[in-house]
Amino acid sequence: MLLDDPRSDFGGEARRKRFRTGSPQLWAWALIGGVTLLLIGLQIAAWRNGFEGPLRSLWSDFAGTPHSVSVPWAGLALALVGLSWRRRLFTVGAAVVVDAVCAGIRLSLGGALTSGNGAVIALVGLVLVAWLGWEGTDKRNALHAAALGALLIIATKVGDVWLHFTVLAGPNVWDRYVVLADHAFGEPAWVMGRLVEALGPGGYAVLHWVYIELPVAAMVVAVWQLRRVVSTGAWPGHYLVRTFLVLGLVGPVVYLIFPVVGPMFAYGPDGHGLQVGDYWPHTVPPVDRLPEPLPFDRYTPRNCMPSMHTAWATAIFLHTRRDNHGAPAPRWIRWAGAFWLVATLSATLGFGYHYGADLLAGAVLAMTVESALRAPERGWDRARIALVGAGFALLTGLLLAYRYLAVWAADHPVPAGIIVLGTFAGFVRAFHRMWFARPTASVDRARVAV
Repeated sequence: MLLDDPRSDFGGEARRKRFRTGSPQLWAWALIGGVTLLLIGLQIAAWRNGFEGPLRSLWSDFAGTPHSVSVPWAGLALALVGLSWRRRLFTVGAAVVVDAVCAGIRLSLGGALTSGNGAVIALVGLVLVAWLGWEGTDKRNALHAAALGALLIIATKVGDVWLHFTVLAGPNVWDRYVVLADHAFGEPAWVMGRLVEALGPGGYAVLHWVYIELPVAAMVVAVWQLRRVVSTGAWPGHYLVRTFLVLGLVGPVVYLIFPVVGPMFAYGPDGHGLQVGDYWPHTVPPVDRLPEPLPFDRYTPRNCMPSMHTAWATAIFLHTRRDNHGAPAPRWIRWAGAFWLVATLSATLGFGYHYGADLLAGAVLAMTVESALRAPERGWDRARIALVGAGFALLTGLLLAYRYLAVWAADHPVPAGIIVLGTFAGFVRAFHRMWFARPTASVDRARVAV
């Protein structure tokens, strides 16, 4: 037959369904094309505005001076989950050798003592070898894992460029409104700022390490979640990297809508003469009942609302509660996730980078995105739609309240705090009841099989 029977399983509905859903190869090429266009567009915008773009930064990691040591190696480590142990050892060994050679050449030319080139070069080499030389499951697993590692590296480059865009979006920031809203939460940035000072250099060093090494923590959790990919040949339907990437796409858009620089800049010593006053962390600023947007400099990022560090740390915490089948995770990973969340929240507030209002918005964003992505096999039933809709409504309500009800919140901190924190607690409870209060279907099936 020249034409398939539209009612047949071979050429009719089955083919139409495959066309609607798209093949994995089609989605892969669409992703590659989309990321390439994004990087080119951001690089052109960076050139026009006089700052380093993502492609130039990636080239520095490949053949110049890497901007980070940990991020390239975290990307390579994530890519290793798709390889056998023999290939992992060979890839790491090649990366170490190449890194040593690149560092030696850079030092001989008077450059900085750093590393990271070997990890990026090994990751590129892994993609080429797997694509051109391997077949079947080995090829699919290697390319899938390498794509995750590359996306982790690329996401950090895109994030760096986006911070410049938050400055170009406008000269004013809305810190005067957020600091008023924070009266309803007990000025947590001022409280934690004094506490971090009391901890001394040791406590500061630990919190600072946790704050800047968030990609490494994400890599560790993702590797734990994907540890059985090679042995089973199956990838879990949902894992941390998916949440991280979606958060990185959605969250920074709010920076442009609600520009905030943070207490250490707007109310502290790093305001370069544009701050309201030298208040943080020892003196809470007085209530300003006629707040206005605050003109600020053209190089401090407006990246506070929402707190993406809080959102990502919350995602790490959520993904360390259970394994891929819904069973409780090992104790070490659960404690690690809890520690990373608490330490990140302490650092974001204690370093003066965020207000308490930012943290609430970041946590709501994380749970909303996680509710949209978690358990894809469940589909979009009414419960999921309601929870995602509630999260979006709550985040929108928080932003509107911070902007238009800030003075009322400062004048009535107790009822305002009860309303906001009570609503947030209700959303947390609804999230827990849907995703954590009962065993998942996979756990139930395992118990029946036993």
